[in-house]
Amino acid sequence: MGIPNKFKIYLQKGLITKLDLEKLIELDNNYVMTIISNFIDLCKPNKITVISDSKEDIDYVRQKTIQVGEESKLNLEGHTIHYDGFETMSDHDQARDKEHTQVLLPIEDKNTYPWINTMNRKEGLDEILEIMDGCMKGHECLVRFFCLGPKRSKFSILALQLTDSFYVAHSEDLLYREGYEEFKTLNGSNNFFYFIHSTGPLKDNIPVTKDLTKRRIYIDLEEGRVLSCYNTYAGNSLGLKKLALRLGIFKANNEDWLTEHYFIMGLHPKEKNRTTYAAGAFPSACGKTSTAMLPGQTIVGDDIAYLRIWDDKFCHGVNIERGIFGIIKDVNIKDDPEIFKALTSPREVIFSNVLVNDEVPYWLGDGREHPDDGFNFSGKWHEGIRDKNGIEIPLAHPNARYTMKINELSNADKMLNDPNGVAINIIFYGGRDSDTMPPILESIDWKEGVFSGASIESETTSATIGKEGVRKMQPMANLDFLVVPLGTYLKNHEKFGASLISPPKVFATNYFLKNKEGKYHNGILDKLVWVMWAELRVHDDVDAIKTPIGYIPIYSDLKELFKIYLNKHYSEADYLEQFSIRTENLVQKLNRVENMYKEERWIPPFFWDILNKQRNELLTLQKHHNKINILPTDF
Repeated sequence: MGIPNKFKIYLQKGLITKLDLEKLIELDNNYVMTIISNFIDLCKPNKITVISDSKEDIDYVRQKTIQVGEESKLNLEGHTIHYDGFETMSDHDQARDKEHTQVLLPIEDKNTYPWINTMNRKEGLDEILEIMDGCMKGHECLVRFFCLGPKRSKFSILALQLTDSFYVAHSEDLLYREGYEEFKTLNGSNNFFYFIHSTGPLKDNIPVTKDLTKRRIYIDLEEGRVLSCYNTYAGNSLGLKKLALRLGIFKANNEDWLTEHYFIMGLHPKEKNRTTYAAGAFPSACGKTSTAMLPGQTIVGDDIAYLRIWDDKFCHGVNIERGIFGIIKDVNIKDDPEIFKALTSPREVIFSNVLVNDEVPYWLGDGREHPDDGFNFSGKWHEGIRDKNGIEIPLAHPNARYTMKINELSNADKMLNDPNGVAINIIFYGGRDSDTMPPILESIDWKEGVFSGASIESETTSATIGKEGVRKMQPMANLDFLVVPLGTYLKNHEKFGASLISPPKVFATNYFLKNKEGKYHNGILDKLVWVMWAELRVHDDVDAIKTPIGYIPIYSDLKELFKIYLNKHYSEADYLEQFSIRTENLVQKLNRVENMYKEERWIPPFFWDILNKQRNELLTLQKHHNKINILPTDF
């Protein structure tokens, strides 16, 4: 491959070194060269640096992020702190900007998308390309190559990233597998996603975006790319994360596989010499991380998975990431011992938007005594300080994060990087529900499992602005990221399961059932019992009771599991209360599901068939027993 004329000019002007240019030429990919030159001409950086997979290149990023002040060292080796932009508690760059995250669609797209922000593609591109004109002036542009999924795997998708943020590039080194050598295997094709990001002009005193009003995050499905500017918060700037999730959903739903908002974990039952892999989707604050990190089990991934029908005709899945970008609030030694241990011992960790005092990080709910002052996301901080609107500033942002590699955890699963993925035998869907669903429920079959996932509800909590206890539908915990019509998404799930020799068993969980006094029935670790019961069901080791909405456990099995895993007595009275079928509440839920799904066209027939069947059977059961709460012993 010869040197394109534009790159000869970059070389002459000193924008790129001969060594960095040679790295690009080695890829032998005109698509890569064209993308880079187009955005170099648009964004106008003063330097282009190409990062390969070499330790030397990756160390360069890590060192520069400290030199330019995007991160600062903390007291433990490998620990750094990063801050995102802040004006007030309601005007900041420390969470996903849903308003300015737009999916660009061609004008001829006649589908309905009531759940996502969409914009006409031409108008959106005209706007963001104008905003990005000159956005990297005075900055160094890093050209990065990553692999979404294990290397040399049929699961994986390659990703090209251009960014002028060393923090973003450093975060990606922790979260994603290197991809420079993988790009050489493309043989010149354009089978990759690409992501363009710029912080825009920075403030003088701290390197954060100066003008947040220009923050835009536009997802171009047609081109397989994300354009993001005037931000640094990882949820807006790291295209490979939730933004790539949307590109993956679009690609999967056009190619008969699944991109899902799933964790993947290995279950290791006591007294059984086996590992059973499970995936799961839970809306925020519904137990996703605590399930993935259950004691005695192993973690493959905590956020996003690709699922395919493998050569053996079973469902296999991979974690597209190799790291965790996790909410740090309430991570403490009691509730999250593995993560807390990792965050308080030497290793490579990026903390973001927490309090630092004497080079020690502190965050909300960490279980430690906090200093009265220090430096945090708002600048110099002391107890009781308020923003210019009079709102008190907490010691750490509620959405503060940590970034680290999964293999830094002692419970990392040995199959994390296996190119064949892991065989998924279980899928969990969980929501926050105080009075309707039992703690664990097995769906009758795959289609009813899809219906179960599509019917996830989550009640708002005190952590959410507005009224508590409001139920919101969250299909597969993926609604915020869907870029295809909901009907298409569900139809693809139906088809996927029908193509498998034996699809995964699907279970609904609910850790938040309350008694009449408003107290939770479940202890924090009771979920370990529900999960291990599901593992036994997959292997036909225990029987179950069939109800109109699925299978529930038998008391004697749960009693034994509580003894084995928690050394705890589980009373029959608790069982009867927790696993009663609350027909009236369930019918009301089905009515809410029906009302939501009527808002979108082309919902597949199987969905309505299951909804009507369950509702009719619940009403029949209610009439037969002449009561609304049906005990397990009534079946």
